[in-house]
Amino acid sequence: MTAPDATEIHDTEALRERALATLVTARDRTTLLTDCVDGPDLTAQHSPLMSPLVWDLAHIGSQEEQWLLRAVAGQEAIRPEIDSLYDAFEHPRAERPRLPLLPPEEARRYAAEVRGRALDVLERTAFGGSRLTEAGFAFGMIAQHEQQHDETMLITHQLRRGPRALTAPDPDPVPLFTGPAEVLVPGGPFTMGTSTEPWALDNERPAHRREVAPFFIDTAPVTNAAYQAFIADGGYTDRRWWTAEGWDHVRRNGLGAPLFWRRDGERWLRRRFGVTEAVPPHEPVLHVCWYEADAYARWAGRRLPTEAEWEKAARYDPATGGSTRYPWGDAEPGPEHANLGQRHLRPAPAGSYPAGESPLGVRQLIGDVWEWTASDFLPYPGFRAFPYKEYSEVFFGPGHKVLRGGSFAVDAVACRGTFRNWDLPIRRQIFSGFRTARSAEAV
Repeated sequence: MTAPDATEIHDTEALRERALATLVTARDRTTLLTDCVDGPDLTAQHSPLMSPLVWDLAHIGSQEEQWLLRAVAGQEAIRPEIDSLYDAFEHPRAERPRLPLLPPEEARRYAAEVRGRALDVLERTAFGGSRLTEAGFAFGMIAQHEQQHDETMLITHQLRRGPRALTAPDPDPVPLFTGPAEVLVPGGPFTMGTSTEPWALDNERPAHRREVAPFFIDTAPVTNAAYQAFIADGGYTDRRWWTAEGWDHVRRNGLGAPLFWRRDGERWLRRRFGVTEAVPPHEPVLHVCWYEADAYARWAGRRLPTEAEWEKAARYDPATGGSTRYPWGDAEPGPEHANLGQRHLRPAPAGSYPAGESPLGVRQLIGDVWEWTASDFLPYPGFRAFPYKEYSEVFFGPGHKVLRGGSFAVDAVACRGTFRNWDLPIRRQIFSGFRTARSAEAV
């Protein structure tokens, strides 16, 4: 057997350090989100759409145990009797408060015990020999899973009533963006998805060729001010702008503005993490469902971009004809590139982060707000479920719409140019916004 050379050892140790750093970052955030409120707030269900925070906490530990301790290390279960309690597919969110869940301190101890053992596994795992351990995939998957639940818990904090529990500095003020309102994306083929990103999840794979006709896309996400114009023009009361399902949803639920907005005389106010404030006109609009985004686009004489259009705008480099990992290139995200990782608790003004724009000049494609696309969540050609069907495959079909780009609540480990999110078209509690597009032939 040939001994590994110095380069291989260095690469292995660098990978181990990356896995450790992402796991620690995720757990620090989980701790922040669960230590900032007391026991009753942890065990309460703040919305039937969400789990109690204490369920998320123990579920994070349960998933880590199942994949890192049992699947990777072959260890015996620590507490097999609780597996079913934290199975997301066995128990819908609405019924989880009635389950015999671990109390907060016990959930913390369980998650901490799992983490201690998982770090021991990380120290001695060879990154190879199976798809789970190749390039540390299982550790990256678990870090992404925890960060996804951290975003879910942040949504719960937004839905929670009561005094502010979280604080963060606002994004740095920037001059009002005065660049072009839209960017032309040339037609032709590009590479969509990935076969090389080591921690990419199954629905991002494999890389494949896509043909996209030329189109224009908004330089930045749609702002609150632009969306207020839609409201002021009777957008919520004009049947012309809505799909049949969307119109039925609006009428049945009495929608008239984004979630958390209310009118105060001539002003619009919104509630944000326990604080009421005036709606900031230059921020990307937030907490709108797919039906609202689609209706706005129709009202504006435009449409939502398809998922392929969005990814070409984000990754295609016309100078090389290739696709990059991120709009700004292949480098990992930095604070100059995007608003990620709960560094702020709000989107940055539209047009921010010029260092993060794509080669075509499109801004804020990563971070700030998840962006609804026109596309249903479907598998790529050659898709193979891994490591379990319930991550992606069971959601494929016309019932779920694709969101792209991540939000201020997404960590960099769970956000890249190929990353795909999805949700029901009625969902508004998520940190969702959008940008619009139009076909170039319409010029």
